[in-house]
Order: sequence, then structure tokens, then C-alpha cells
Amino acid sequence: MRARPLRGGRLPALGLALAAAVASASLGAAPRQPAADDQVVETLPGGPGATEAKRRLRASLGANAADPKAAVEAAATYLGLARTQGDARYAGQALAALRHWSNTPPEQTPPEVLVMRATVQQFIHDFDGAEASLKAALARRPTDAQAWLTLATIRRVRGRLAESDAACQATGRTGPAVYGIACLAENAALRGRHDEARASLRALLQEPALRGVGQAGVRQWLWTTLAEVEELAGRPADAETAYREALPLGEDGYLRLAYADFLLQQGRAIEVAPLLANEPRSDAVLLRLAIADTRNGQRNGPAREELARRFEAAAQRPEGAVGHAREQAMFALDVQADARQAVALARQNVALQRESVDLLLLARAARAAQDDTALAELRRLREDTGIKDARIDALR
Repeated sequence: MRARPLRGGRLPALGLALAAAVASASLGAAPRQPAADDQVVETLPGGPGATEAKRRLRASLGANAADPKAAVEAAATYLGLARTQGDARYAGQALAALRHWSNTPPEQTPPEVLVMRATVQQFIHDFDGAEASLKAALARRPTDAQAWLTLATIRRVRGRLAESDAACQATGRTGPAVYGIACLAENAALRGRHDEARASLRALLQEPALRGVGQAGVRQWLWTTLAEVEELAGRPADAETAYREALPLGEDGYLRLAYADFLLQQGRAIEVAPLLANEPRSDAVLLRLAIADTRNGQRNGPAREELARRFEAAAQRPEGAVGHAREQAMFALDVQADARQAVALARQNVALQRESVDLLLLARAARAAQDDTALAELRRLREDTGIKDARIDALR
């Protein structure tokens, strides 16, 4: 039930394997002027593979910057690097790959460029911009299933389930039925219709067409979605089973973060570090490691120190905390034990995104701080969005 990426944009792509990820708080820190031409300012992550990918991208774009296909492929690759390397600066390079159309009116911009731009905008939590880009693309190409699915996801993130339903239905009409059905199942679960959602997802998992090796990624997405349905329903044993089915089907950062959160909720912090051992050190990964360390009695571990430095760098920018309030609220609550600060950040976060995880975070922070005003806001949000979550109910 999380559109992330990695939190903030999980999205099963119909062609390119795109997923939103949590943007690194180190993006946009204060510029530094090197004292000499040979001074190394910073070593970028990624190793030889990422370096070679960037070299090929620059060469390709140099000659084909105005070619929509080449630009979209480059932007998708940069966004993939942002996801796998845990470095959101690549998202800026993804947008730069599309810069040929920066000043072109939407009605004259190729629809595929608009959809790719929207995917990057979703990644950096520019939901208004992403919706505008998608609507412009769909006005030109109303049968674009990827655009409809992305729009459904963004509307779900913002707590607009009825509007998300409409986009899910359009996804099913214009693309493979599995995506539309699963999209609607996610929304049904958020409304508390867990049996309906469970039945839909299990039926999809039994489809012979989805049993081939080439469909492992789709099956993994369905099992992960089912695990989250079971969490919403308050059925941790069934959630555990679904997560265990999903994990062997391939490497997926979103899945491992979702399972890490589940382990933390179940009091199994000791299992988090091995689970995330091979994941890039994004903010999201460092946060779970810092929370696990805290719960395991290690209060000043390297993950906590690195994350604190990143958040401090983000605070130097006026907009620095806006897109990362969820992570900062979790850090304040679960690492720093500062419930009041966590409430302030959680309230800031729900002004931007209203997924079940965001409402749960606000509930936990408000309970810890004994903040009646925040609890009242939580009740209003649950009424407005229609989201039902057994984990929130259990906090009473």
C-alpha cells in the first residue's frame, strides 16, 4: 500500500522496470568550491558499472537529446540508478535527460516524455507536477496503460481512493488485466475490504499465464501486495507467509524495506540488518538499520550518525524536509525518542501524502506524545480518506 519506492513510489511498470524510491536527503546540499582543479570534491557511488552506464548515457544523449525514445531510455536508466544506488542526484539527471522539452507546452510534448517526467516527479514527491504531466499525456494518448497506472498510484498516495479506482479501471481497460485487478484490490484493502482484496490477489497468483519465469517480477509484486493486505487486516502470520513467498522471486528494494518494517513491528529487530545487508545505503535503508540498532540497544551506531548528517544537510535547504518528513518523523520517534518532534513532522508529512503507513506513523507519534490535537487530525484523515488499518486500531 506504499507507492514508492521504495517508500514514496512503488509502481509495477508495464514496460520499463521503474519504481519510485526515497530521495536522498543529501541532494542539493550547499555547493563547495574546490581550491584547485585536481581536488576531488566527492566520489560518486555506483562503482564501475554505474560509471560505464553514465558514460554510455552521456554519449547517447549528446547526439540524440531531441529524440524522445533515447531521452526516455536515458531518463529511465538514471532513475534506475537513483533507485539501486540510493542516490537521488540521479533523479535530477533523469529530469535533465528530458530537458529538450523543458519549455515546450505539454500539448506539444511527446506523451512518452510526459509519462517519464511524471515518474521522476513522483519519485521526488512532486505529486502535483506528476498529475499534471500524466493528464497532459492521457489527453493525447488515452490508451496509455502505464500512464493510467501511475496516475492511480499517485492518487492512492494522496488518499483519493475513488479517483484512484477510476484510474485503476482505465488501466485494466487499456493494458493487461492483472494490473487493473491488483490496483483495485489495493484500494479495496485500504477501505477495509480485506477478504475481497485477498481473493482477487490469490486468484491472480493462480493464473497459469503468470507462472512462467518471465513473470516472476509480477508474482513478486502480487505477493508483496498480498502481504500488505494481511498487515492492514491485522493478520501478521499470513503477512509473514506472503513476504516469504515474495522474497525468493528476485531482488527488490521496496520488498525488503516493507518486510523490514514488518519485522520491526513484530519485535524482530535482530533480523533487519541481515535482511538489508546488500541494499544500497539509501536514507530508507539507513533509517531501518538505525531503528533496529536502537531497539537492539545500540544507540549510537554508524547508521544513526550517517542519517543524522544527511538530515542536517537537508535542513540547509528551505524545501529540504518537505519530501522527507516521513523518514524524519520515523527517525525522531523511533531513534531519537522525540515524540513531539515526530508529531510535527508526521503532520507535515500527511499534508503531502496519506497512505496507510503515513496515518499509522501519525497515530504512533500522537499516542507517544499524548497529543489530542494530532489524534483529532488523525480521525479526520481516516474519515476523509476512508482508510482502515487494524494496526492503527490496535494502538487504542
